[in-house]
Amino acid sequence: MGRGPSIEARKNASDAKRGKIFTKIIREIGVAARGGGGDPNNNPRLRVAMDKGLAANMSKDVIERAIKKATGELEGVVYEEVRYEGYAPGGVAVIVDCLTDNRVRTVADVRHAFSKCGGNMGTDGSVAFMFKRLGVLSFAPGADEEAITEAAIEAGADDIVVYPDDGSIDVVTASDAFQAVKDAMTAAGHVPDHAEITFRADNDIKVEGDTALQVKKMLDMLEDLDDVQDVYSNADLGADAYA
Repeated sequence: MGRGPSIEARKNASDAKRGKIFTKIIREIGVAARGGGGDPNNNPRLRVAMDKGLAANMSKDVIERAIKKATGELEGVVYEEVRYEGYAPGGVAVIVDCLTDNRVRTVADVRHAFSKCGGNMGTDGSVAFMFKRLGVLSFAPGADEEAITEAAIEAGADDIVVYPDDGSIDVVTASDAFQAVKDAMTAAGHVPDHAEITFRADNDIKVEGDTALQVKKMLDMLEDLDDVQDVYSNADLGADAYA
């Protein structure tokens, strides 16, 4: 199973793109609230989105306003979910999840990013079958491996992955068990440095040199698009691509 960017890389990206991240989270909260109601106790997707907002230091007032707009208490824009799939250079599979109020604009922007960086958009389902939807709780290097492993097993996690390069730990769960496992881990005193529901590929593709740089450029370009919420790939880029 592939590994996402390091905790440090995620934090640096969050600092650099704070405004865009807030916009994306607000959209995510809105879609979750519109689809399942404004009560996070009865809407697991909304609770996950709200937790993401709080983790990004979003104020409760901003979160509540996004919910009210989605549930009709305040006037707001209606966004729809759309997914695009395709390949980056080197045969790397890519999934792009978007929230948009204008499909024509969004598909044009996504297609431009693929073509400019040597990739190709595919049809629905062309690469999604390579990925699994999982919950991942990440702990930074230095965390107590034995204690986290014991707590994760007790909480019902599916897997515990320890990365030998830096000693960081991922606790992996089924997506529908994510919140319960996270709550149990937190109650046991093990608060993850990062927690999300994500897509991960069963097998990664290692790309190096100029190809790795092109793949990284394409992934960054997609993530920078206003309508893009998340980008997933099976690329193993190595350290050179992040230099």
